[in-house]
Amino acid sequence: MWWTRLKALIVKELLAVLRDPRGRTILIGPPIVQLLVFSYAATLEVRNVDVMLLSRDSGYWGQELVRRIEGSPTFRKVIVAGTTASVRDAIDRQTVTAAIEIGADFSRRIEAGEPADLQVILDGRRSNASQIVSGYITQIVATLSAETPAGVRGAVHSVTTVPRNWFNPNLIFQWFMVPNLIASIALLIGLIVTALSIARERELGTFDQLMVSPLRTHEILIGKLVPPMIIGLFHMTVYILAAIFIFGVPLRGSLLLLYGSSLFYLASVAGLGLFISALSMTQQQAILGAFLFMVPAMLLSGFATPIENMPDWLQPVTLINPLRYFLVIVKGIFLKDIPLMEVWHQTWPLCVIAAGTLSAASWLFRRRLE
Repeated sequence: MWWTRLKALIVKELLAVLRDPRGRTILIGPPIVQLLVFSYAATLEVRNVDVMLLSRDSGYWGQELVRRIEGSPTFRKVIVAGTTASVRDAIDRQTVTAAIEIGADFSRRIEAGEPADLQVILDGRRSNASQIVSGYITQIVATLSAETPAGVRGAVHSVTTVPRNWFNPNLIFQWFMVPNLIASIALLIGLIVTALSIARERELGTFDQLMVSPLRTHEILIGKLVPPMIIGLFHMTVYILAAIFIFGVPLRGSLLLLYGSSLFYLASVAGLGLFISALSMTQQQAILGAFLFMVPAMLLSGFATPIENMPDWLQPVTLINPLRYFLVIVKGIFLKDIPLMEVWHQTWPLCVIAAGTLSAASWLFRRRLE
């Protein structure tokens, strides 16, 4: 009998989501937009940068540096300036991100074996892009410096470094972003769908009918928990297929471990959604509550910045964020082939979060009945 009651509630929840045009929009629209925007547009790389070049040197090395800057694929447009005032105006108006000034004695000092300096002016308002562009320019200048007479003479005694990037040798951005999207889209869909479930019941006036039905409190929780997990698994499967067959992200680990840990992750996300839904009286409050949690969860998950770089007082807050743990699992299984013990080390906190949030949601349900 309990299975019949539970099955009826699960089917009812799935139909309530899929028959609602707004619900279908939430399920289809955001995942597609996130896949396109984050995989292609929202890149942390700096490409197609406009720079300005002011060269007062007509010698060989000055002209060679100009040719290398103009030939770099990183820079979209190299604007030649005639005066220092033009450089200042371009930086002020954010026409360019960086301006390079080559002194009149640049080539002469290189031929004489003396230090030859460049002035690179960066737009500090775009701090991240400026630092990356400065690194690109430094790399070009270092390569040129090694070919100068002084650089050739010192090459025997110089120390060279050969960088090697493990797990992503060519630094392909999609290899980093798409696995992250698998976890974040499950958070987005699971949280919103679950948060709306009980709030929708209250607005439609069916919540009281549900509470006086033969269903017990734990059966109602399970019935509300299973549909978002099914929908989350569906979206994760779509993203996994896109990662492998569209973006070429290597799957080095076990799909069984990935799907097994995802069940606990989706349960923790659905538990958070049920807790938010139990606190909310309307669907609008539920949506606001879901986004109130989701935005800090994304920022504090290590998605864009490492947790170790955050202030010491803020790092303990990330311990209650399920996205933090599942990001490690997804990227580890895709790019590193992490073992079972490492997956379990990141999974058991998800079990604790799921148990805590589901218990709190159950307590709120019982309190509303009193």
